[in-house]
Amino acid sequence: MKELWLETQIKKNPLINQYVDVIIEDNQARFLSNKQTLNIVTASNEMVIEKNNTVEVMRICISDKNSEDLIVKASEQGTSYLVINCANWKIIPLENLIARIKGKSKLIAEVTNAEEAKVALEILELGTDGVLLKTSDYEEILRTVQIVKPEILKLEMATAKIIATKAISTGARVCVDTCDLMQPGEGMLVGSQSAGLFLVEAEVNENPYVASRPFRVNAGSCSMYTLSNLQTTRYLQEFKAGDEVILVTREGKTRTANVGRIKIEIRPLILIEAEANGKTIKTILQNAETIRVVTPVSSKPVTDLKLGDDVIVHLAARGGRHFGISVPDETVIEK
Repeated sequence: MKELWLETQIKKNPLINQYVDVIIEDNQARFLSNKQTLNIVTASNEMVIEKNNTVEVMRICISDKNSEDLIVKASEQGTSYLVINCANWKIIPLENLIARIKGKSKLIAEVTNAEEAKVALEILELGTDGVLLKTSDYEEILRTVQIVKPEILKLEMATAKIIATKAISTGARVCVDTCDLMQPGEGMLVGSQSAGLFLVEAEVNENPYVASRPFRVNAGSCSMYTLSNLQTTRYLQEFKAGDEVILVTREGKTRTANVGRIKIEIRPLILIEAEANGKTIKTILQNAETIRVVTPVSSKPVTDLKLGDDVIVHLAARGGRHFGISVPDETVIEK
């Protein structure tokens, strides 16, 4: 599991205590899991690494080949953690270090936002062992948690019963082609109300007529909601290449993927209504056999849905949304 280190002015916060591994304070690294505190040695290019002089945590700016070699030498001498700040080039120096010291020392890259964290964790496919995020922006910390520890953040999923289906006329349907591959039981949450979203499975299933496209979610009518992150929704029509979407499994595990393209076509549609916890929710999807909603044990084409069938949904917080942002205390009626 990748590590999240944090250097911040925020002193107490449940998010930090729950998801952050190490807090940096006054040249000390405080490990939250075992309450251990290690001193940080700040190195320079002129520093001499002596034999048998083990350093637990070293922080160094990499600016040239000499500093890269110094980091490698520190790793060879048994330094446990190497916290790296890239002065100019951001990718090639980390690629070199991952290739030279992976498995010898833990490499932690300094970053200032979630986007930089994502790059560091994916460099050379293996990525760094973690990132040190330097920010006091709570939302940036949350976004970085989603990048570094996607396996931890889960949505609460529920089972809803189908109460109605209705074939309706044609409309603008959005296909979301991502830059990733999805597995059975994984897809996107789609719905016509912020109160509840249906889990629409990616096109992972083989059939006699069309090849599977596990990178794609045939996501529904252009006016449907989906999650752009764990806090906000967007209309499907708003997405474009390069945007991020949230992929969700039956169990509620989440991860982000980039949109490769959005394809909007005119297709016949179907209205699906379901009930969960006394709440009626709806979605509008393309009316075709390849469009499947996730069920508790498998998935089912929308064309085969029957009254009483169980499907997997996510029930959102009460209230309304303003430009996709939840406003819990707002009174809103959605039909």
